[in-house]
Amino acid sequence: MGLALVVLLVGLAVLALAVLWLVGVYNRLVTLRNRFKNAWAQIDVQLKRRYDLIPNLVETAKGYLQHERGTLEAVIAARNAAVQASGRVGVDPTNPDAMKALIAAEGTLAGTLGRLFALAEAYPDLKANQTMAQLMEELTSTENKIAFARQAYNDAVMNYNTERERFPSNLVAGMFNFGPAELFQVQKPEEREAPRVSFA
Repeated sequence: MGLALVVLLVGLAVLALAVLWLVGVYNRLVTLRNRFKNAWAQIDVQLKRRYDLIPNLVETAKGYLQHERGTLEAVIAARNAAVQASGRVGVDPTNPDAMKALIAAEGTLAGTLGRLFALAEAYPDLKANQTMAQLMEELTSTENKIAFARQAYNDAVMNYNTERERFPSNLVAGMFNFGPAELFQVQKPEEREAPRVSFA
């Protein structure tokens, strides 16, 4: 065997190892990206459930809160803005601007819902309404599911972002345009908890 042949074989072996490594890292990044997209889909299901409950909640409260129409309209407007923002994230969960817009819209929605719940406390007839109590229970349950889904999503995003930032994976991430994913974080501490309303 000549020296040229040995050098050629060693070169081919090194090239084959480099290609295998590149494929392995690329596939790992794809897997992690798909995991956080799937985790987003779980949040999306719960957000849609909440968005569907809110109009029923407002409709039930309307009869009791005649003088609070501004609050009811603010809740519906905030809900609609959150639905639109959620739709943009659903199209591309890797878009950090869409995620930031959703976080802001969710913050506004939480604030307006908080005002509605505070008003509901002041109206004994509304507090006693069985439909309202049931909707509130469903909404609280959905909020808890959103919190669990958000934790799973943020864990998946953290794993993805860590992998894409680690050396030498960051080289492959840069070559194949694996951008960073945005966490779904609550902006204000009071938004971290499910709304509390007592109809006792």
